[in-house]
Amino acid sequence: MGVATRIEQALTKAIDTVAVPSCPPRLVEAVRHAVFPAGARVRPRLCLAVAAACGHGDDKAADAVAASIELLHCASLVHDDLPCFDDSPMRRGVPSVHRAFGEPLAVLAGDALIILAFENLARELTATPERLGPLLLTVGASVGMPHGITAGQAWECEPHVSVEDYHRAKTGSLFAAATAAGAQVAGQDAELWRVVGDRIGEAYQVADDLRDVAASAQEVGKPVGRDAVLNRPSAAGELGVDGAVDRLRQLVKGAVDAIPPCPGSDQLAEVLMAEARNIMPKGLAQRAA
Repeated sequence: MGVATRIEQALTKAIDTVAVPSCPPRLVEAVRHAVFPAGARVRPRLCLAVAAACGHGDDKAADAVAASIELLHCASLVHDDLPCFDDSPMRRGVPSVHRAFGEPLAVLAGDALIILAFENLARELTATPERLGPLLLTVGASVGMPHGITAGQAWECEPHVSVEDYHRAKTGSLFAAATAAGAQVAGQDAELWRVVGDRIGEAYQVADDLRDVAASAQEVGKPVGRDAVLNRPSAAGELGVDGAVDRLRQLVKGAVDAIPPCPGSDQLAEVLMAEARNIMPKGLAQRAA
């Protein structure tokens, strides 16, 4: 079974456990709308790639961890699109959750996805309780305070923030969780892998900043030009397009260089390089090569 299929099946399984007849049906619809259609699924694919590189063969546990990380990412997108933040009408090429279901249900759907992510971990890793506690701490730290995606979003409410700190919290933290948790589920040292996620996560945010200035809304599936409108910290705004492209290249190289010794290190390096190519705006891909 391919990685993409494994991820979609794990996400479907997690949602099906709570999408029961006694649950408010429009809440279920809003949750499904937030998770499907699939986005790039970069974070769960990275988690599975690290687990595979470490020689892990327990697909069920790895799939559950990857799915929980993606559920948290989807929750963050629902909240990020709300009128109090980006007020985005589109996400992944379809109406954002608050545009499709209203603001109250969007808030509740995002909250429900966060809770479901942790329920899914607890449910699927009951057979290996010695791994569950460390994984809960790794994943929880990536979404909370002081350095998780909640803190990253909160930096937008502060008068001053460095682009690096903003990127590391808002985007890099969940990528760091993906690599650390992928290693943990394989029984490896999470801390050795965290820097790989930090760097590829920051690279992804730099690419997102570049997409905001150099891509079309059709290409990225959401409005562009929002960083300038909302006065957001941006690598493209601070470094210029060429400087941001160079920063992206350095970060990807740093992520590859940081891969700890493992059976699948060469294959993982290829995955990281492919991801870097995929996240670049089409018009800038050659410049970053």
